[in-house]
This record gives sequence, structure tokens and C-alpha cells, in this order.
Amino acid sequence: MAFPSRLCLLLCLISSLFILPTFSFPYTLELSPIPINNNLLSPKDIIVELAKSALERAYYLKRQNKISSAPSYDLFPRYGGYTILLSFGTPSQTLPVIFDTGSSFIWVPCSFGFELFIFNPELSSTNFPVTCNNKKCAWLDEPGTMASCPDCLQSSPGSCTEPCSYSRAYGSDITSGNAIFENVNLPGKAPNEIFMGCSPLTTGDIPQGIIGFGKMPMSLPKQIRLNKFSYCLLVHKFDSTRQSTKLILGDSGVIKGIKYTPLLKNPSTIPANGYYYIKLYQINIGSKIVKIPNDIVVPNQNGNGGTIVDTRTAYTYMHPTVFDLIALAYQDQIPLDEKDRVSLLQTPGGTMLCINVTGIDFEKDLVVPKMAFLFKDGVKMDLPVANYALYDQDTLCLPFVTPTNQTGDGTGPAIILGSYQQANFRIEYDLKNKRLGLKKQICG
Repeated sequence: MAFPSRLCLLLCLISSLFILPTFSFPYTLELSPIPINNNLLSPKDIIVELAKSALERAYYLKRQNKISSAPSYDLFPRYGGYTILLSFGTPSQTLPVIFDTGSSFIWVPCSFGFELFIFNPELSSTNFPVTCNNKKCAWLDEPGTMASCPDCLQSSPGSCTEPCSYSRAYGSDITSGNAIFENVNLPGKAPNEIFMGCSPLTTGDIPQGIIGFGKMPMSLPKQIRLNKFSYCLLVHKFDSTRQSTKLILGDSGVIKGIKYTPLLKNPSTIPANGYYYIKLYQINIGSKIVKIPNDIVVPNQNGNGGTIVDTRTAYTYMHPTVFDLIALAYQDQIPLDEKDRVSLLQTPGGTMLCINVTGIDFEKDLVVPKMAFLFKDGVKMDLPVANYALYDQDTLCLPFVTPTNQTGDGTGPAIILGSYQQANFRIEYDLKNKRLGLKKQICG
């Protein structure tokens, strides 16, 4: 009797090979910077535009729970972001979408006709509407989003089967649509059904959609149960380069030389509970040490303070107190006869530290103090010069911004680590072990 039982077990194991999904970790996606049109803007104009974009993004991340008081700004910053190509539905429809570690909602532009890079749910056999009585519809009840579902328990039963619709605000722009269940098709992996938004209506410029990689349940890593993801961003240039890098989903094994700093416990306040917080406690500038005040290092329970990592912020956003300390440390190391070259560049809504380099050979004569960020557990991020010195023919600027109007700046994250400072570093989000890995390397 033992032989038939063993034979049955063997046959079952063999048959299971044909029904299990045939995929292996890791798998990669192309990650491309949103190009800069250098035919329309000078390098100095681009510096100002990137500063404006970073400040607008910071305002959104810091004040989602006060969206009605937000100023007018673009739904999608024109510069500083990255896109990936993802396929949705059956058969697959491939769309460019913005990769975003600072949000968790997934949504794409939708149309019921044929339009390039627009998802048509009617052409997919795996599209399924989310109704108001589905528990996941409550994922849309967060700052900046208004779900239109009535309370099913107090209204007519028929209303519970209405579509789970939403209007999501990004400053002065809004995207509206219905939540759906649909397949996301990743390379080498069986399709995953995910909860996502399908937006036929968006004000402002035509968007590309967003893939949220944050920490909330609706994010892509949470929905497809990723333990890790990592990337290595390209150094930005003042051109329209189409070069791309890799976004790696899943465990790529041990990375030699990588150092880890813990991801901090998130405040319970929305939207702070969806961000990736790390402990940045010191910034070295040449021979000077900038100690970050304790009330800025770690977020409080209301989500105020702390440092978050964001792929859609161009220049690193600094709390005014930290920015002033950096400016002083930097200026202290400029020769006396060159100090009059240092100034604060006023950008729309904010300030940057810049140096007039007219008549100076940048490569030979101008010594830029080295910069490094120090994180918890001894992780040191030695920044390449390209990560903290932007220059054109007559101006050099540090890619750090602070708001001109400091009123209310105590709300939200105090420091937002932007994509310029992340460039040429392998950055690994080890979600299983709740830590962030950093290793300097050449990207692209």
C-alpha cells in the first residue's frame, strides 16, 4: 500500500509544477528620468524650475491633510521624476506611469476609445469594478481623496452596489474615476490582481498615472507582497537624455558593501504612516559638522519632523533651521576674498544657496566642500560632487531648497531626501527587515 501512496504523492508534485506560476525573483523594469527640454530653458532657468518643482512637491507631502489651503501647482512636476512601463489587463496594455515612493495609491488614465498610453478597461477581460460595499473601497478615505460612496447601512441597499468612485486632489489639480480590480502583469511573473484607480477625468496637463510604492495597504509592494525593491537613479543633466536605469522588484541577493539604516516606526497620523522615514542626524560639509536638532531628527506622533525618502522630489527639501546651518557651514569655508560671491537665490516660494562663478575655472580654481549625510547605525552617504553642486556658466547652486514663507513649516516631514541626492547610489528598501540599504555605485 505504501507504493501507490508514494506514486500518488510523486504525481501530485509533478502536476503542481504545471499549475504554479512560473516566475523567479528578482525581476527588473526600466526606470527613465522625465526628460528636460533644454531647447526652451537655460541651465539657470532649469535650476529654478527644479527648485520650484521640489517646493511644490514638498508642500503636497507636508500638507495633504490641509489640501484646501494648498497653493496652485502642477499635478506632475515636469522635472525630477522617473517613469516605468507597466502592463495592465488581459490582453496587456502597456502604459508609462510615474514611480512614486512618496504615495501609495495606484491609478492610471482611462478612456473607452483607443488612445496611446491610455488604459481602456473595456478591452480587458480581467477588469472588475469595485463597489461601495467592498471593504477595500475604504482605502480611498484619506486626505486629498474624496470617495463618493454613501453609508450603505443608513441608505438604500441599492446604493451599496454603486461604483466606488473617487476624486483625488494634487494641489489645484484633480483626477477622478472609479476603483477597479485589474491584473498588473510583471516580467516573468504570473498576473496579480490589484486594487487601482481608473481615471477618465483629470484637470491640468494629461497625466501618465502614478504607481505608489509607499507603505499603505494599497501600494504596489503591499498588494503584490514584495519583500524588497531597489533602484539606482541616474545623475540628472541639463539635457533631454533618454538613458534609463533599473528598478529591481524582489530580492536580488546580498549586495556587497551595502550598509543599512533602520526604517523608523511611522507616526499613526495620515499621511505620515505611508512614508519611508530614516534617521538623518548629521550633515558634514568639508571640515564643518552640522548637528540636526533633536526635534527635527525624529517625527513626533503628529507626523511633524523627521526625514523621508521620495523619488518625486527633485532637490532635497530642508527645514529652514537645517538649511540655515548648512548655509553657514558652507560660507565659513569660502575664502574671504570670495565671500561676496555667495548669495541666496530666491525661487518661486523658496530659497537656494548659490555662488557667482563668473570668471572662475570650475574644474581648477573652485573648491567645493565635500558633503556627507550621516544616518543611524553609522551609515554614511558620501555625496558625489554632482549630487550637491549644480552650475551653469556663471552660477553654482546647492540643490537644497527651503521655503521663503516659514509659517507653519513645523507640519509634516522636516527633510525630504530628493532624487538629486539619491543619484549614483544603490538604494534598497528591505521591507521584510524594515531597513534601508545604501551603497555608492555608478548608475545607468
